[in-house]
Amino acid sequence: MECQIEVNKAKCPCTYEPCSRKGKCCDCISYHLELGELPGCVFPPEVEKTYDRSIARFVEVFAYKARSGRGD
Repeated sequence: MECQIEVNKAKCPCTYEPCSRKGKCCDCISYHLELGELPGCVFPPEVEKTYDRSIARFVEVFAYKARSGRGD
């Protein structure tokens, strides 16, 4: 399967504009995992904009949503 970079770029919600990995999802995931992070696309928009891509922040956000019954 060939990477669909242009299609991926169109759907990428990452707000970090100088990112060289935009649209290259495999590279993006590898990069963030090496840093102990997750890519911005797995976070809600209001959290993604903070650039806190930590796994702890991901768990915090989705644990809160699960406890509060909020799925948005």
